[in-house]
Amino acid sequence: MTALDAHDDAALAQTVAQLRRAMRRAARAADPGTTLSVAQLELLSCVAENPGARPGHVARLLRLAPNSVTTLVNGLHAQGLVARTPDDDDRRAVLLTLTPDGEHAVERWQATNAAILRRALHDLHPAWQHLITAALPALGELIHAIDEPGEPPRRTP
Repeated sequence: MTALDAHDDAALAQTVAQLRRAMRRAARAADPGTTLSVAQLELLSCVAENPGARPGHVARLLRLAPNSVTTLVNGLHAQGLVARTPDDDDRRAVLLTLTPDGEHAVERWQATNAAILRRALHDLHPAWQHLITAALPALGELIHAIDEPGEPPRRTP
């Protein structure tokens, strides 16, 4: 097996970027009532995956500046979606969790995205459906390689 060449790398990057934009547009169209930004939804999802994380850890996971995370957390806290324990201004000592409303927002966002993908995949030719299903383990490894560069693969084909 050979590595992707520069043309394939660029095509893959472009396709992933297009997929992300298409998913955001489709999610906004499917759920126009949401008032949360993609950044806020990403932060909520990160906290859902890492309950009790400190804001600095969330910033590293999302690869955002700590002050950006603080701004997002403050807004989400004001909306009753994120709880800070203890509830004070020292972001180094604060642990983040979702409130029930925050959990609902994440569930709604995930359900919207799942429904979009389900509809889109249903419309594909069965051969494409099969190829996408077969590629899921490789896509999982790609995600791992992007999230944790230099880490050994979790599994082999």
